[in-house]
Parts: sequence; structure tokens; C-alpha cells
Amino acid sequence: MPIPRLTTNRLTLRGFTAGDWDAYAAMNADAAVRDWLGGNLLSREQSWMQMETLLGQWALRGYGVFAVEANGSLAGRVGILHPIERPEPELAWALARPFWGCGLATEAATEVRRWVLAEFGWDRLVSYILPTNIRSRRVAEKLSAVKEGRTELRGFVVDVWLHPVPGRGVVV
Repeated sequence: MPIPRLTTNRLTLRGFTAGDWDAYAAMNADAAVRDWLGGNLLSREQSWMQMETLLGQWALRGYGVFAVEANGSLAGRVGILHPIERPEPELAWALARPFWGCGLATEAATEVRRWVLAEFGWDRLVSYILPTNIRSRRVAEKLSAVKEGRTELRGFVVDVWLHPVPGRGVVV
């Protein structure tokens, strides 16, 4: 399954490659990053398996998570997570710490949201964010998402942020 290549002013969004492994493993071994992704640090091998899983979702669902490249370096991942136990697709983002605070998550998520809503015509798209994750909440707000409520996922209580859909806005 070919993975689309999306570009913004500063970013390239593409499928993961074997060459991303070192940078992706370093991001997943950073406690500051992993605090917002369930708290568990991932080993190099677990990072490789996660990249395989993210790539596999493209083949199974036709959409998935993009590797985010900034200035030739892997900055993180942004895309649609939809594991089998999730009730609906999630627009999700995670960046390595050197790329925090410069608007890259918002830029990448805006492009992914534009692409997926145009490509698939969904009438609903959410983000699940830990209530304490101020940075991700700010990204959701910049994307004009609205907090809809709370739910539990994988043992964590998360806020459900509903994204606007072209022609419909945010329908809560």
C-alpha cells in the first residue's frame, strides 16, 4: 500500500523507513516524551515493532501515522491512530523534544486532518489527550477542536477532543 507524501512549508509527512529507527528509538527512550504517551519508555526493539505496527495500519485501513521530517531529520509522528480496540479514528501527534514549541505539531496535524477528511469524507474525528498534557491541549485548541468529554483508553482517563469537519464545523 503506497503511503501518501504530504508537505507543508516546513515539513514532509511520509511513511517510516528503516533509516528512522535510531531517531525514533531515541524519541521513545525520552521520559519527557513518553510521559504523554503512557509513561513507558520503549526499547530500541519496541520502537522498531511500533514502527512496523504503524506501517501495518496503512495496509489494513488505508490510513495511518506519518513520520514527520523537518530539515532532513525525523521530528516525530503525526497521523491517524485506529487500533482495533478504539471506537473511532484518532488524530494523534508526538514529537521529539528538540522539536517542541515551534508549531510543528499543529502544522503537521492540520495537514493530516485536511488530507484525511478530504480523502475519506469522515463526519467525525477526535484526539484523545491526557488531561495534564497542556502542550497537546494547546495543539487541539489551535486546531479549533472542542473538548467533548472524557473516556478511558488502555487504563488512562483521557479528554476527547472533537475536530471540526469542513461544511459541518464541530458537531457535539
